[in-house]
Amino acid sequence: MPNRETRICTKKRAKKRFLWYNAIMDMKELTTRTAEDTVTISRAEYEALQAKNASLQEKLAANQEKLTAKCRELAAALLNNEWLMEQLKLSRKKLFGQSSEKLDEGVLEQLSLFFNEAEAIDAASYEPETKVKEHSRRRRSGSVSDVVPEDLPVERVDHALSEEERKCPVCGSEMEEIGTEVKRTLDITPPSYGVREDVYHIYACKACEKASDEAVIVKTPKEPDVFPGSFASPEAIAYIMTQKYVMYSPLYRLEQEMERAGIKLTRQTMSNWLMHASEDWLKPIYDELHRELVKRSVLHADETTLQVLKEDGKAAASKSYMWLYRTSGDAAHPIVLYDYQPNRKPENAKAFLDGFHGWLHADGYQGYHKLPEQIRVVGCWAHARRKFDEALNALPADKRGGSAASEGVAWCSRLFKIEEALSGLSPEERLRKRREQAKPVLDAMLSWAEKLKPVTAAKSAMGKALYYLTTQWPYLLRYLEDGRLEISNNRAERSIKPFVMGRKNWLFANTPAGAESSAVIYSLIETAKENGVDPYHYLLWVFREAPGAAASDQDWAKNYLPQSFTRSS
Repeated sequence: MPNRETRICTKKRAKKRFLWYNAIMDMKELTTRTAEDTVTISRAEYEALQAKNASLQEKLAANQEKLTAKCRELAAALLNNEWLMEQLKLSRKKLFGQSSEKLDEGVLEQLSLFFNEAEAIDAASYEPETKVKEHSRRRRSGSVSDVVPEDLPVERVDHALSEEERKCPVCGSEMEEIGTEVKRTLDITPPSYGVREDVYHIYACKACEKASDEAVIVKTPKEPDVFPGSFASPEAIAYIMTQKYVMYSPLYRLEQEMERAGIKLTRQTMSNWLMHASEDWLKPIYDELHRELVKRSVLHADETTLQVLKEDGKAAASKSYMWLYRTSGDAAHPIVLYDYQPNRKPENAKAFLDGFHGWLHADGYQGYHKLPEQIRVVGCWAHARRKFDEALNALPADKRGGSAASEGVAWCSRLFKIEEALSGLSPEERLRKRREQAKPVLDAMLSWAEKLKPVTAAKSAMGKALYYLTTQWPYLLRYLEDGRLEISNNRAERSIKPFVMGRKNWLFANTPAGAESSAVIYSLIETAKENGVDPYHYLLWVFREAPGAAASDQDWAKNYLPQSFTRSS
């Protein structure tokens, strides 16, 4: 029987043989695989495989390009869809929404922390004790005395009992009057039409005729006609002019109104009256007001479109423009002037403002920025706020609170609040307070806008608002240069609105001459309204008195400015 050492040696040899066997089998498998892997193919087969691989690579690249283009199309469609949704919401806002750009209370509450930041608002610079200009509201009641002026003529109608009715129903004696009851009502009579005959008597001296066979004849002096040889009266011209340019009634409606009363006055005749009255009697006053306007140091300007049908070198559907220039709030006697021009070129404003040195409030139209250096353009914060308001209204209602657009509106509203509190101060005091209180807000707002602009889509409503703010910033700051300047150009927008309202009714002008006449008429009417003068009575005064004054005074127009009119004129 083998001993223990013999058994150990036998096991080692068996293990060694097992390891050698596995090594040999591994070498055989490796040799077999190597042989299979190194099998050669023909060059034609190799090139076919390479071509097939290249074709697959081209198809893969083409598919990747198509996929990338599709992704770009989807992204563009998404952005375009957002832009379209913004435009739709803004259109609905303009049609059905309120025109005010003030933030609602909910949004203001959410932004309260935003405006408590130390770098945004210096709370110590605000003085709640600042006094504002006092005003009173007239009491409304059912009394006619509360709705009519004191100098309105009163027609008294007495209602008395007849002699038979005054007999006592008890004893039959005649009763005596012991008092009256007065009932006051408002009497409105529609326009009445009639013919006025001015009869000028002629006189002759019979004694001279008998003595010398020559009669001495004296005629009653005739009052100068507003139009020599025409049946137009000052009353008729003033009424038609007021109806069209104050009440926005087109001439064809006036023609229909008169025809119902039996008056066959055509719109062409009325148009001729208005144009001749404008050229003969209102244009000299307009020119005098123009000379006065450019002497002021603070003005406002704006412009709007007008369609003129028969204009040389232009299609009937092309745009012309009605420009507006007016005095600011510091003027004792406001002046509002319209100027018709066939285009929107800045040369029009340059020519009209020739001789003007000072500040001009305007919107963001670049044409104003090309004016001479002596005219410093002041930007309009109402336009800046309107851009942010549009961006705010383009957002869904649930995303407006805390949005960047609401912050933009809040910044602008903060500036307007400051101006409201300073409205009762003198220009010098207002300028000092404005620089103390508004300047820190402006600095913080600019920093906010510059940080937000790079991360905001340029074509979005918010992007446009930020672009307007940053590009107009030098002009928006200029209201800090003088206490007489205003934070917005709303004064000019309010003055141009009557023309816009009239345009909605009569739609267009027939000729450039008609547009120029309208500019003159609107100027005199709006200037009269700004000076607290009734347009009809002012125009009536001019048409009655100016023909006589012009016969003896070459500079008669200076005495017929709207501020010179009184009820006793």
